[in-house]
Amino acid sequence: MATRAIRTFILISIIAMLSFPIYAWDETGHKITAYIAWQRMTPETRDKVFKILLAAPEDSQIGAYYLHYGSRSEESRKREFFMMIATWPDIIKDKNLATRFKKYSNSNWHYADSFWTWKNGKAEMVESTDKNGLAMDKLAEFNQLIRGDASDTDKAVAIAWLEHLIGDIHQPLHTSGKVTDSNPKGDQGGNLFFLTPKGTPRAQQENLHSFWDSIVAQNVPNAKDQCDADYLDPIADEIIKLYPYSKLESKIAADKFDVWQKESLTIATTDIYKDVKFFQLPSEKYRKQAFSISEERLALAGYRMADLFNEVFGKPAAAK
Repeated sequence: MATRAIRTFILISIIAMLSFPIYAWDETGHKITAYIAWQRMTPETRDKVFKILLAAPEDSQIGAYYLHYGSRSEESRKREFFMMIATWPDIIKDKNLATRFKKYSNSNWHYADSFWTWKNGKAEMVESTDKNGLAMDKLAEFNQLIRGDASDTDKAVAIAWLEHLIGDIHQPLHTSGKVTDSNPKGDQGGNLFFLTPKGTPRAQQENLHSFWDSIVAQNVPNAKDQCDADYLDPIADEIIKLYPYSKLESKIAADKFDVWQKESLTIATTDIYKDVKFFQLPSEKYRKQAFSISEERLALAGYRMADLFNEVFGKPAAAK
């Protein structure tokens, strides 16, 4: 009975995931990372970042996500605005919003894949002349932009992308392209590793990448249809409790984006493909392990984001 309940839960989760577009860490993951960052950002940093984001180009519609009115406190509204902006680079993928899509959306900015394959029982890197994804380039570019004399208008777009890309690069499959006989050019970060039964219509297929993107909601579903503050904040607070800054401080590696990428790639090549098979749903054990790994990745992304913004716009926060 328990096994049947587990299978039913996973199947329901997959059906739910198929009802909307899946991106790198879904909306839930990106907002949790931004929440963790906000909690560590100093008041001075929060204020400067908030003001810069409101100076964003009008056609980006970034400023429109801040609610200037409502019964909630101004601090809560500012925090939720910051959290929402972490998802802006995914929101602008909507081709129906043509002006915003054409000017700001860049699909190959969201990942930076390294190619590898299994050989003699271990992962071995595969040399490639292709540059598969520009996430690392853009992280470096936007990091330099916010430190210079660019206008607040330009810095606002850079901050929005940094919020998102820092989250993306901590999703292990955004750094990985596994090469196999069936996928000689890589599996596109697990997008070509299908988990639904063979023969499932393409529109209904589930893959390893989207499984990891949505891992938070799979383990802690929003069963009561709660608002973000009631649903996401407690999850993020629990991650902070489990992984306080002091516990991860030695791993922060401030501004060393290559270190962050290599961490994710190591997870992809050692953990993600273990105990999963084509055309089969992952086990309950695998799902829990994936969530545990992701909790630490989300925490690191949040702390690293906060430390970067504190360095540029305010004073570093004390470890705690």
